Amino acid sequence: MSLLCYNRGCRQRFDPETNTDDSCTYHPGVPVFHDALKGWSCCKRRTTDFSDFLSIGGCTKGKHNDENPPEPVKPEVKTTSEKKELCELKPKFQEPIIQAPVEAIKRPSPDEPMTNLELKIAASLKQALDKLKLSTENEVDKKDEDSDEIKIGTSCKNGGSVKTYQGPQSIEEVCIFHSGVPIFHEGMKYWSCCRRKTSDFNTFLAQEGCTTGKHLWTKKDAGKKVAPCRHDWHQTGGQVTISVYAKNSLPDLSHVKANSTLLNIHIVFEGEKEFHQNVKLWGVIDVKRSYVNMTATKIEITMRKAEPMQWARLELPSPKMQDEKKEDIAD
Repeated sequence: MSLLCYNRGCRQRFDPETNTDDSCTYHPGVPVFHDALKGWSCCKRRTTDFSDFLSIGGCTKGKHNDENPPEPVKPEVKTTSEKKELCELKPKFQEPIIQAPVEAIKRPSPDEPMTNLELKIAASLKQALDKLKLSTENEVDKKDEDSDEIKIGTSCKNGGSVKTYQGPQSIEEVCIFHSGVPIFHEGMKYWSCCRRKTSDFNTFLAQEGCTTGKHLWTKKDAGKKVAPCRHDWHQTGGQVTISVYAKNSLPDLSHVKANSTLLNIHIVFEGEKEFHQNVKLWGVIDVKRSYVNMTATKIEITMRKAEPMQWARLELPSPKMQDEKKEDIAD
């Protein structure tokens, strides 16, 4: 009887009667996600692409394992009364007063024309792009990628698919995969297309796809693809800065447009990946004094505030979210 192996990095089916000490090649470590790089704690290879991360070959041999590790127990959710008691026990302090955003009457129209922010390219990015250009021109091993030949055992590049190429018949098989991108936020892991959240990485990998289509055996069939990028923001009294952790971005193909209250980010990085983000800003900015600094590891968007005031958040909540908050306060 064929069983599914739950060892990290394996996910293959096996016959328990022929399961030996070197049948499985897996990762004994844990997945590591840091500064947009993905890899395993047990070996040194790192990549920014999630499908590449899933295809990183194991570094240890052993027996296949058909037992799915239990999902970590979630902390008990406290009742409303318990939460209230805890809040009363906390020391009282004077919270900083954050001014409200500019009223709708004074707030500039979102229909103002968009302007391309000035791109400042750091020397580190220029050097990195020059090295990539030279390595691409001199690369010899890329013949395998450019070839139409698909090797037996090649993993499907579609997100969530665990199938491997077994011959021409695999081309006609229906692929069950996730059409979205993986999201890791506050300890939870899920796909943007179906949002079945879990805190356990093995459970996340085992989630069956929500879309059917054809297998993707080679990268060149995929072309450019929208990819997630870790991003955050911080502020001072006079400016707001957004950091997007996209490695080796391409200045000629990237742009950041803005007006007083809207921001449109379009970044092409690592040759074939794209990142898009539209932000309805909480406050008002001075477009003429805002700019973008592009380095080898990230992009920093520095926006000058129209008024020296503290922003409560980066994005202005939608009217629907504001109504929901009012209802929560009323309850």
